[in-house]
Amino acid sequence: MAYRYLGNSGLKISEITYGNWLTHGSQVEYDIATQCVRAALDAGITTFDTADVYANGAAETVLGDALKGERRQSLEIFTKVYFPVGPKGPNDTGLSRKHILEGIDASLRRLGTDYVDLYQAHRYDVETPLEETIAAFGDVVRQGKALYIGVSEWTADQLRRGQELARQNGFSIISNQPQYSALWRVIEDQVIPTSKELGISQIVWSPIAQGVLTGKYLPGQPLPDGSRAKDDKGGDKMIARYLDDQTLTRVQQLKPIADDLGITMAQLAVAWVLANDNIAAALVGASRPEQIAENIKASEVTLDADVLAKIDEALGDSVERDAGKTGSPEARLV
Repeated sequence: MAYRYLGNSGLKISEITYGNWLTHGSQVEYDIATQCVRAALDAGITTFDTADVYANGAAETVLGDALKGERRQSLEIFTKVYFPVGPKGPNDTGLSRKHILEGIDASLRRLGTDYVDLYQAHRYDVETPLEETIAAFGDVVRQGKALYIGVSEWTADQLRRGQELARQNGFSIISNQPQYSALWRVIEDQVIPTSKELGISQIVWSPIAQGVLTGKYLPGQPLPDGSRAKDDKGGDKMIARYLDDQTLTRVQQLKPIADDLGITMAQLAVAWVLANDNIAAALVGASRPEQIAENIKASEVTLDADVLAKIDEALGDSVERDAGKTGSPEARLV
């Protein structure tokens, strides 16, 4: 396992980071989820990412239980705040001072820890003054409940204004957590250049495009049983955008590239993400422990310019690059 600095900070994280969205507390049984976390630790992963909204808090609880007994200083635990949680009352959502300060305390209780290494704004809140949000995050840091602050799916303009206010409040935003894969590159034109300027790096989710880049979805064929595309708890909605025959045909052209390198298509997808020098980590989840051992091998793969060009040629116009698709909801979710 290799480790990378997170933004313009001294914090190092494992470049393969374990994420438990759409798994712990919802899709995967408790015992299996715990086995997946143990497999991640055995593989050298030290960084674990979750959020209060995942399974309405259950994912944080499962992760906290799975990490009990580990040396806390040897782990980096990340969580997030923004989406509706609990009974979903009028203040159980967004990035108000009230929701942030109550949210961090609830997350720490569920995780069974005194602090998180990174506390992230899960989206941008258009209904709360940014000054209020940033001041509240500053208080969380000063109280010692979070060591660093990050965001998720913020636009370049939001990152710029947020960083300016953060520095006025005595801290820095060090990370952004956007969707990014060989098929979804909407952050490349604006978010990444701005992030480099501001000392922010990316922790990217869905590096294998909800599983499409594994090659298991075949054009013109029925969806595999047990796959995310057949999951009615949310996975099917996220993956639907990739399941047209044109995209799936393009993806199959990646197989000979992976075969030539002696790696799987999933490993190729994760290695492609890690080839970008603004990426600090790729978030990888698992529904079975053995998936961890396979995905982590991407940390050992370096893709040269010729391979990257072949990937671009193979995927062609199936790649989404529209910078306008970066961003957060236009109103708070309830």
